[in-house]
Amino acid sequence: MKYTKHEAKEYARENMNGIWAAALNPFNDDLTLDEVGLRANIRHWIDDLDIQGLFVAGKQGEFWSMSLDERKRNMAIAADECADKAGTIMSISDQNLETALDLGRHAQNCGADYVVVHAPMLSFCQERGEVLYQYYKRFCDELDIGIAMWSHPDSGYLMQPEECARIADLPNIVAIKYSVPREMYVRLTHLLGDKIHVSTSAEHEWLDNVLELDWKLYLCSSPPYQLQTASDQRMNEYTRLAFAGKADEARRVFDSLNPVRDAMKRTKPPGKPTAFGKYWQELLGQRGGCVRTPMLELTDVEKGLIRKAFDECGLKR
Repeated sequence: MKYTKHEAKEYARENMNGIWAAALNPFNDDLTLDEVGLRANIRHWIDDLDIQGLFVAGKQGEFWSMSLDERKRNMAIAADECADKAGTIMSISDQNLETALDLGRHAQNCGADYVVVHAPMLSFCQERGEVLYQYYKRFCDELDIGIAMWSHPDSGYLMQPEECARIADLPNIVAIKYSVPREMYVRLTHLLGDKIHVSTSAEHEWLDNVLELDWKLYLCSSPPYQLQTASDQRMNEYTRLAFAGKADEARRVFDSLNPVRDAMKRTKPPGKPTAFGKYWQELLGQRGGCVRTPMLELTDVEKGLIRKAFDECGLKR
């Protein structure tokens, strides 16, 4: 590792910045991991799109459909391709604590920069503050790597800002991916100052969060490689302008992406988000591949509608 446990916060403040993307995993027709395709995607994202970091083996990557060995291999490939070129944050999320800790130790050993752990499902638990604190403390006690919290509705509840702020005092907590209503992450940002990074995956809120909340990290989803091409990097452009304090210029570039956002929103089948994302990648020349059960594949009709919207949305290729 590039830092000690007690250097994790400072290291992340200096190095965990910019646009980080959540990687979808390409699967072959036989549903094995397409390692060649994954490596090619990573190279494109880093070399051509200048993405600063990758979120690996998370929900976008269908981690819940993968074996423990597959998840470890997924991490190792990403760490290898990103070494000295981009950052990595590996999802070690699992309802089984020992599995998550095993993945955390693997992430440390394979060269990951950070790990992320989503809040556990807590059935019938009404008072969650101490439970969550002790849960994340266990990871901090047993791992040296920087750890990001992750709260989202899939857990069945949302971690409250005050709960997150208490956990943020643990030595190697460095960030939170906070998939919550804006008023909650605004409150947490004000509670924490610059102690750790606060971020959310909503690209349509990213510009406002840079300009109004002084956020430095987009953590993270698929828009960085779905809204951009090698010759059309408007997300990177509006981000650089916002970081430089050029709000009006940033807003003009941001608004110019509305036709792309609209094309994606209106053609994405409600029950097929992962298949949609992978097909959009393929239209961009990336490797998309198949989805795993229980996710569903697109029909030919759905693909036709998406392809038409893609061709008309104004992305330069």
